[in-house]
Amino acid sequence: MKRETFGQLGTGETVDRVILTGGGLTASIITYGAALQDLRLDGHDKPLVLGFDALEDYLHHSPYFGATPGRCANRIGNGRFALEGQVYQLECNEKGITHLHGGSDGMGKRNWKIIGLSPDSVTLEIIDPEGRAGYPGTTRTTTTYSLKEGGVLAIVYETVSDKPTIANICHHSYFNLDGSQTILDHELMLAADHFTPVDETLIPTGEIRPVEGTDFDFREMRPIRRERDGSQIGYDHNFCFASERGPKRSVALARSVSSGVAMEVRTTEPGVQFYSGGKVAPQVPGFEGRTYGNFAGFCLETQVWPDAINKPDFPNAILMPGDVLRQETDYVFSKM
Repeated sequence: MKRETFGQLGTGETVDRVILTGGGLTASIITYGAALQDLRLDGHDKPLVLGFDALEDYLHHSPYFGATPGRCANRIGNGRFALEGQVYQLECNEKGITHLHGGSDGMGKRNWKIIGLSPDSVTLEIIDPEGRAGYPGTTRTTTTYSLKEGGVLAIVYETVSDKPTIANICHHSYFNLDGSQTILDHELMLAADHFTPVDETLIPTGEIRPVEGTDFDFREMRPIRRERDGSQIGYDHNFCFASERGPKRSVALARSVSSGVAMEVRTTEPGVQFYSGGKVAPQVPGFEGRTYGNFAGFCLETQVWPDAINKPDFPNAILMPGDVLRQETDYVFSKM
């Protein structure tokens, strides 16, 4: 384990980086955004995630590379919801229309505190005060990254609140399993019979639609590449695995035929937001001076379904005082 300074914020706060090793993996985590900055697999010479070498690039150019968004990850329609008889208006930080990933200064864009550290794990903490971005209640969230035998990157989130609120934490790495320019030839399997269609603002319509007979059927391994009317389909949709949080189980498998690297996803969460990275084009280079263009990486964000607070048929996103919201996801890497 190694701990070092990664940079400094304008406030004077120091951003630390810790480098963990274990289970055939090496992971670099920075306190800014509790972000997975880099991830390597023994025997594979390319990074498994997109990222930057400098803090300044995370501050000004990162589309949540490796971050931990919250207090409520994903989107809330019109930034508005009702809870306990009161209507709350959150910051609409996405085109002035929707609330995205906790707002413009959400957890994924703030500095966390390291409260636990070992050679193969780190625990970070952040306090989200009442009223920030319009949220009710003050919450405390911890993120624990652990490297375990068998190529397992295990991530555990725990959140508590002093008042009724909404909460949904997720992991936002952009994965690329072979270092290619795009991930369109990666193969993907999602064990979901249904997905949630979205409107023009990417908010779910409320329909829970079967994937059968659609471009969203990933129940058997197939390439991410899928064109419609001459253009690649830009996936940014929630896939439904359960109606509520439950025991950890396998929900997804991605692999690169060219590199032989595979990634399995196991989670307690009822949904996965599959984002194929169709709008990833930061203005600065990433690792090894590489230019990241559209579809340079893909996300598998395990979480409660988007806009769940406003959809009565969606899984629960409410966190009550005295309860602990515990969300667990394993990303399991192997090489053929």
